[in-house]
Amino acid sequence: MTDSKTSKAEGGDVRLSGISKTYGSFTAVHPLDLTVPQGSFFALLGASGCGKTTTLRMIAGLEDPTTGTVFLGDQDVTALPPHKRPVNTVFQSYALFPHLNIYENVAFGLRRRGVKSVKKQVDDMLGLVQLGDFAHRKPHQLSGGQQQRVAVARALINHPKVLLLDEPLGALDLKLRRQMQLELKRIQTEVGITFVHVTHDQEEAMTMADTVAVMNGGRVEQLGAPAELYEHPQTTFVANFLGTSNLIEAEVVEAGDGKVLVTAADAKLRVPTARCATQPRSGGKLLVGVRPEKISLAHADDAGEIADGRNRITGKIADSSFIGVSTQFVIDSPVCPELEVYVQNIERDSRLVPGAEVVLHWNPEHTFGLDAAQAIDAGVETVEESA
Repeated sequence: MTDSKTSKAEGGDVRLSGISKTYGSFTAVHPLDLTVPQGSFFALLGASGCGKTTTLRMIAGLEDPTTGTVFLGDQDVTALPPHKRPVNTVFQSYALFPHLNIYENVAFGLRRRGVKSVKKQVDDMLGLVQLGDFAHRKPHQLSGGQQQRVAVARALINHPKVLLLDEPLGALDLKLRRQMQLELKRIQTEVGITFVHVTHDQEEAMTMADTVAVMNGGRVEQLGAPAELYEHPQTTFVANFLGTSNLIEAEVVEAGDGKVLVTAADAKLRVPTARCATQPRSGGKLLVGVRPEKISLAHADDAGEIADGRNRITGKIADSSFIGVSTQFVIDSPVCPELEVYVQNIERDSRLVPGAEVVLHWNPEHTFGLDAAQAIDAGVETVEESA
């Protein structure tokens, strides 16, 4: 088994230069420049039809790009067939050989290449995926998660520069999927090979990936670390695709000194200039965003106890749902008809029931600003549109 330092030194990044893919008049992937850092866990995240799988297939050589170039390290592989590229792919259907035991499934790639002595490599790889005790079982005798690990071991044993994963956890149930997210991240960290992972599951991408590219309509909307994308979304699509965001259309009253003052209905809110994805101008519109878990909820009778300097909005509880770790509230407010608030179930206030008058308040530093013109383009409902 190659140690992780050696793997990282020998591994190569993925560079896509001007890559695009069209099918007749339909453009699946618009011209795209993308670099996957060496030895990283990289996720292509988006809804069905966004172009993420097509992009992965162009890296694998399973689709020919309409334009552009695919580099693996310094090697231009655009014209190479799949079997000559230093990549391996793990699909949602694991495609294990049912007549072979686990040991022989993993050894298959080595034997195909004419390697005579495979025992140490296969044993090391089965140890990596924690299946050493299952070597002589057939695939049908393993759980879905175990079969998935066999597929990963079979792909990794040839020491590819890049491992491509196309929705590999999609067939697993929720609990097993979460376990496998941690397993895949552990394996990637140990071997140090570049992983490129396609998924529509935002939790999956944020759990495993060092870097996430959020795709929409054949384009990358935003690229960055999971925390950066979540805390500083640059578009309404990213704000809503990565978790839930409350988006409020507001008017800019003042902009300067590192903050923006806006009004929405009867509320005055502050937004840090550094957290605005657009240049706010006095008299213009700004889409103000805040995540549901960043908001505190107080009964109207306790409004006087809220600290000064916090953003605050009044409203009435329209609905609430107890989901164990938290209670999710839907608030009808003059600034927005359906604001969402998640409150941890530590000390529950029995007065917070549907119909109760409440005050929503949060740290202004947790507020972000987006281009209000995007609201219509992205199908985001605003106060004016819903009225």
